[in-house]
Amino acid sequence: MKFTKRTFENGLRAIVAPMQSTETVTVLVFVGTGANYETREINGLSHFLEHMFFKGTKNHPKPGELDRMLDSVGAIHNAFTSREETGYWIKIDAKHFPLALTFVSDILQNALLKEEEINRERGVILEEMKMYWDDPRRYVWSLLEGLIYGDNSYGWDVLGPARNIQKIKRSAFVNYWRSQYVASNTIVVIAGNVSESTTFSKVESVFSGLRTGKYAKEPPMKKVILGPRVRIFEKNTDQSHVVIGALGYSLEHKDRLVADVLSTILGGYMSSRLWSDIRGKHGLAYHVHAEHQPYKHTGYFAAYAGVPHERREETIRRIIGHLEKIKKSGVTKEELSRAKENIKGRMAISLESSDEVATFLGTQEVLLGKIKTPDELKKRIEKITGEDIARVAKSLFQKDKVYLAIIGPHLKEEAYDGILRSI
Repeated sequence: MKFTKRTFENGLRAIVAPMQSTETVTVLVFVGTGANYETREINGLSHFLEHMFFKGTKNHPKPGELDRMLDSVGAIHNAFTSREETGYWIKIDAKHFPLALTFVSDILQNALLKEEEINRERGVILEEMKMYWDDPRRYVWSLLEGLIYGDNSYGWDVLGPARNIQKIKRSAFVNYWRSQYVASNTIVVIAGNVSESTTFSKVESVFSGLRTGKYAKEPPMKKVILGPRVRIFEKNTDQSHVVIGALGYSLEHKDRLVADVLSTILGGYMSSRLWSDIRGKHGLAYHVHAEHQPYKHTGYFAAYAGVPHERREETIRRIIGHLEKIKKSGVTKEELSRAKENIKGRMAISLESSDEVATFLGTQEVLLGKIKTPDELKKRIEKITGEDIARVAKSLFQKDKVYLAIIGPHLKEEAYDGILRSI
């Protein structure tokens, strides 16, 4: 992978990754802010503001005008807000690259944030929340993060509580925009069929109006409440949604990639342990998987399954059994080799597209301030041993680090608390 990074006089960072094998270009702008940079009173503002950038600018004040510009050339565009970053992206035919660059720079520098548009969008956000709550397979992960991180911002919903969305004032939007959306907190990533020599000058020109100055930092993380802990959410669903989690590692922790490989062995593909046993052998679930979610300052390891209500406890015990087995006996050489090759192969496949390349580069830059190439990551993965896997499994799966979130009907916390204490 070839890419070049530059920092302009105003502090804006730009990364260009030419890809002559594609006919598209992805413009992805990262801002180093998100739900973790909020207070309880404005929780949800990062995501709400992301919506508002598409509601008109000084250059294009009419509602819908911005969307029509991109729709008319077949572009795909969207935005996202996470705990630690916010992103705005467009994937477009390379011949329309200037339009994409102008579009993103315009919304981030010239948004109107009209009072009437804010009030109208409140309803949109509230319906987005309801959609999320109605999807237990997704919502159970929010329950888990809230259980693990408690009153840390890592435990808050990115969308915020409904009461905040209903009352946040326009002044809060303006203040947050001015505080966080400054040049030194912004990264512009261009990946695709572009010329490196001309792209940097275009980026510098169209983003010259970004505010400069310092931006608010992420507040320090409080101590988490140790487990074992259980959180249940009563809902009349057709299946129960179960997530068993454990405190994991941050992005720069030396064992982060070891945990990634472990999660792949446990539940990363169809031949993984959980898939083979819980779905293949016992028919308990259609969907079952494991993952390791690293953040800048923390992380967690988790396994999910959607199962029949009457077989919840059986499934939980089986998942715990697999965790305990890896702690005691480790993994086979064949399992380790297959997992490492799987991760490397999926990385290679994903990086064939311009949007994945832009995400790969930009995510590292905005969260870590530095970029490891695919080859560097593959070399680190290749060095992982079976002893590393066993050591990390023993470190992760301890009684005081384990958490359980369940969505379904007829739940009692005490019934599951005892299962966790058996670890």
